[in-house]
Amino acid sequence: MVRLNLVMPDAYLALENGSVVEARSRAPGAARGELVFTTAYTGYEESLTDPSYEAQVLTFSYPLIGNYGVREERMESDRVHPSAVVARELTDDVADWLTEEGVPAVDHLDTRDLVIDIRDRGAMKVGISAGPDASVEEAKAQLEDCPHMSDITDIGDMVSVTEPEHFEGPGVDVALVDCGMKKSIKDSLLERDASVTVLPHDVTEDEVADLDPDVLFISNGPGDPANFDATQELVEAFVGEIPLAGICLGQQIVARAVGGTTEKMAFGHRGVNQPVLDHRTDTVVMTTQNHGYTVAEPGDLEVTQTNVNDDTPEGLDSEELDIITRQYHPEAHPGPNDTLGFFDEVLALGNPDAADPETVIAD
Repeated sequence: MVRLNLVMPDAYLALENGSVVEARSRAPGAARGELVFTTAYTGYEESLTDPSYEAQVLTFSYPLIGNYGVREERMESDRVHPSAVVARELTDDVADWLTEEGVPAVDHLDTRDLVIDIRDRGAMKVGISAGPDASVEEAKAQLEDCPHMSDITDIGDMVSVTEPEHFEGPGVDVALVDCGMKKSIKDSLLERDASVTVLPHDVTEDEVADLDPDVLFISNGPGDPANFDATQELVEAFVGEIPLAGICLGQQIVARAVGGTTEKMAFGHRGVNQPVLDHRTDTVVMTTQNHGYTVAEPGDLEVTQTNVNDDTPEGLDSEELDIITRQYHPEAHPGPNDTLGFFDEVLALGNPDAADPETVIAD
């Protein structure tokens, strides 16, 4: 089935469900990836530079993307990570930026219909052909060559630093393992006077031991946590020895390291208005999220927070093991600042003499 559009098409999306969608090319090229959507209505620069979107085709459900331009200081990494970008309408600023980045982009299609497809069927593979020489055949060929996310076993290599990077501070010493880290996670720690060493996802146990950090922190990142074997083995080596923290993919890896399991979600959580219930305080906070996998069983950890919409684990803790993890993004960027206090809790793990983190109010 080919879905028609109101403009002369020069772009095509071939979906795993057999549909072909016509669109307008805004940045030329061919691409493939897992088709996902975000409900965020702002923060498109942060989303597009979030390494967690590596190997995915990002659809914006909000109809107009680019209405406040493109500014480098808002970016979460040094490049655009989605394989391609889909929107109802992209401004010239964003289209030009994506063209310069070599990332195909299309608009003038019914993204509401596309989002409904993803919600009904789940995240699916897609092939895209855009530009003067675009064709349905090329889009279908891209689709044919598209791997499932769980089959991209080297995705950590695509997004991680290759050498340690140190940022000196006067406070708690944090070893931050980069599995696809958002820059604002590092910045949130530095703003609290931490000394941060960013490490490759496959850093060895000996290299971390030589640093002798106060806290071992596992970052967010793309893909299936089961493909981050080296990071999981690292966590297993230090459980009970060094306080541990994790965000998003980091939560999933830590859970697997203490006997838990993970699973792929139907279409994931991607947006800036995900409600999370904290079972200790019986309060709900709004959160920023971007993930397609979740913890199924927490292993030796306690589920302290859950998603109000689907009851998936959002917070895992263990006082005995000195572990605290969150599935959402406390640093936001974009999104609400309800949960910034998480970073104070993490640093308190590495500094037992600090004030009780529960008394710290988020900025």
